[in-house]
Amino acid sequence: MREKNDCTEHYFTPRPESEAKLGLIRVILRGRPFEFVTSSSVFSKRRVDTGTRLLIESMRLPEQGRVLDVGCGYGAVGIAAASLNPELQIVMTDVNMRAVHLAEENLKRNRIGNAEVRWGHMYEPVQNLTFNCILSNPPISAGMDIVKAVIYEAPTVMASGATLQMVVRSKIGAKALPACFEEAFGNCQVLARESGYRVFMAEKQ
Repeated sequence: MREKNDCTEHYFTPRPESEAKLGLIRVILRGRPFEFVTSSSVFSKRRVDTGTRLLIESMRLPEQGRVLDVGCGYGAVGIAAASLNPELQIVMTDVNMRAVHLAEENLKRNRIGNAEVRWGHMYEPVQNLTFNCILSNPPISAGMDIVKAVIYEAPTVMASGATLQMVVRSKIGAKALPACFEEAFGNCQVLARESGYRVFMAEKQ
């Protein structure tokens, strides 16, 4: 799950009203250099957080097709996926308009041409699409009902054989969420485990 934000507005606020205090992160992910413009009222503005990094380093991408980064923030996961496989079409969504603008800027900054960003809640902006992979670092501050909804609603936009890969903080979701994956998909495995986080993966049969 995501770590506590350091601003008064939650990072899932649709239209943050606080002053945007910009930052810049330079980071190596999967052996590749990236730059991300960040801001207040957006998750983890000072660094790529541990959970996001673990998801990026361990994610299994399809050879082709469409990938969704749901709750993309400033775009680290989706941009890394797009960079790793230019044959994929990446769609990133976030309810936070400031995050959407940052993700769009970061696509340009990292010269990514095979991705787009859409504004809206969870899967609402992509009901017209089908995905071969969904990646998520869900917002625990929004409550477990939102986290579970990311799991239970995922199959509605997934192709057969597609995977949902989600990073969670072990002490919060390690016991409860595998049962949700099993109920939604009939399967669940731990893709990676490190520094108090786990990446769960399920496949749509």
